[in-house]
Amino acid sequence: MAEEKKVKKGRGRWFREMKSELKKVVWPSAGKVAKNTATVILCSLGIGVFIWIFDGVAGLAIQTLLNAFNG
Repeated sequence: MAEEKKVKKGRGRWFREMKSELKKVVWPSAGKVAKNTATVILCSLGIGVFIWIFDGVAGLAIQTLLNAFNG
């Protein structure tokens, strides 16, 4: 019974501390979030295009080698 009270007190304390810490967070503005989101999307697309091109060139090179040795 006493342990249940300790657990409940512990949970309450944890939530109070979490709330206190979240008040200290400096949240970014909507413009900053939009700019960061656009940056992430553009970088992801750029890397995706690079991988797509590399995959195509590597596949073509392997196909060329296989055709050259298989006659």
